[in-house]
Amino acid sequence: MFGKRSTIDQQEAPAPVSQQQKAAAGEPASTAAAYAKPEPVEAPKANAGAAASAQPAEPAARVTRPRSEEYYDVKTTVFNALIDTIDLTQLAKLDADAAREEIRDIVSEIIAIKNVVMSIAEQEELLEDICNDVLGYGPLEPLLARDDISDIMVNGADKCFIEVDGKIHETDVRFADNSQLMNICQRIVSQVGRRVDEASPICDARLPDGSRVNVIAPPLAIDGPTLTIRKFKKDKLTLDQLVNFGSISPEGREILKIIGKCRCNVVISGGTGSGKTTLLNCLTAFIELDERIVTCEDSAELQLQQPHVVRLETRPPNLEGEGEVTMRDLVKNCLRMRPERIIVGEVRGPEAFDLLQAMNTGHDGSMGTLHSNSPRECISRLESMIMMGGFSLPSKTIREMITGSVDIIVQAARLRDGSRRITHITEVLGMEGEVTTLQDIFVYDIIGEDDNGKIIGRHRSTGIARPRFWERAQYYGEEQNLANALAASEVKDEQGGPVGGSGRG
Repeated sequence: MFGKRSTIDQQEAPAPVSQQQKAAAGEPASTAAAYAKPEPVEAPKANAGAAASAQPAEPAARVTRPRSEEYYDVKTTVFNALIDTIDLTQLAKLDADAAREEIRDIVSEIIAIKNVVMSIAEQEELLEDICNDVLGYGPLEPLLARDDISDIMVNGADKCFIEVDGKIHETDVRFADNSQLMNICQRIVSQVGRRVDEASPICDARLPDGSRVNVIAPPLAIDGPTLTIRKFKKDKLTLDQLVNFGSISPEGREILKIIGKCRCNVVISGGTGSGKTTLLNCLTAFIELDERIVTCEDSAELQLQQPHVVRLETRPPNLEGEGEVTMRDLVKNCLRMRPERIIVGEVRGPEAFDLLQAMNTGHDGSMGTLHSNSPRECISRLESMIMMGGFSLPSKTIREMITGSVDIIVQAARLRDGSRRITHITEVLGMEGEVTTLQDIFVYDIIGEDDNGKIIGRHRSTGIARPRFWERAQYYGEEQNLANALAASEVKDEQGGPVGGSGRG
């Protein structure tokens, strides 16, 4: 079909000799034996947090198998013969399944002609690896297929780490060399119209499923290209699943659900890897289907299910340093697009000013995420980011703008055992002099840890019977549900009062 198979030496290949026959004859076994398949490894349990999967897939056993240098030599030889043989132009016209089958047929023919001695299982592995190199992301494919992995971190061709169940593990996945890794990085970023090379060595991109990708290449990365992938789960998580993972209690889920329905302006705060984007996705599930939503992101990764969603994405500058579209440009533009809700994937800089302006001018129910370690710090971060934009406003004016715009801060955290928890649901009340007043209405208390090092804790209400957004809940007919959720989550002390006081701060 491809018209180039005649370039393969068509001499008749001798019959393959089995490993047992070679051993009986006193000859060394095939190099393929060095990477024979071990017994399957049991999958780690799902991460008990916002970024965990509901039903993690069994990890591929081949991921944990060390590969010998001889294996890569054989693979390189077969791969080069394939490239000399196949017509890539014709291959590009086929769909993925047909192209994979065609490649497998040609590789099997090359293996036979070049007299490579392998068992059926070993040959199947080589076929799969080469198909991944030609059609996919090479050695990354087995990792991307696993739904229990939340992060993939490649530090040069010889080092690859993954995060499973909140813990980082080293894998035996490796690349032939840094050139192969760089080619895969370029293949990933080119799919979204971006580039990475020596002239532009830093790049943010995404995979087709929305997984976040960051690449930093030499000369900035000294030991070779460094690729980081924050994987998205195949199935979008819901608040119900977060309850199953222990990230939030059923009563806390009900409070978050009411916050989403009542069009409160929400900022989701948390550290790196704490599950902010996952939680934002969960909250957007309660937006009414007839609302127009505009999202602004550095890399489009939100997975909103509503029918009327407009997705905007920033653009880096071109080779001449022109054409850049910043997050602030997107937020300012979306105000002219008649949005009912504006959702900013991550607030990093001066766009915080424009988002707060939007929240305060009729776009109720807008949401965003930012990096901070507590609700109090979240307010300080917003203030700092507004000042980064060069706005010559007094600090008190900025704080009044924040308190007039943000209704709720939801704090997420990744605990030391790797689990993810929603630790605070906090209201922004207003100003007392120069100080912003916050009120915790729902918190997570750490009680201790079990024999396995897992943290034991509980979610509880702080005893606030009528939060500030009570009237808003009343307007949407949710006040009874809110009262029931707050009452059910109260923890009483020995004197019958709520544990932890009122949560004012």
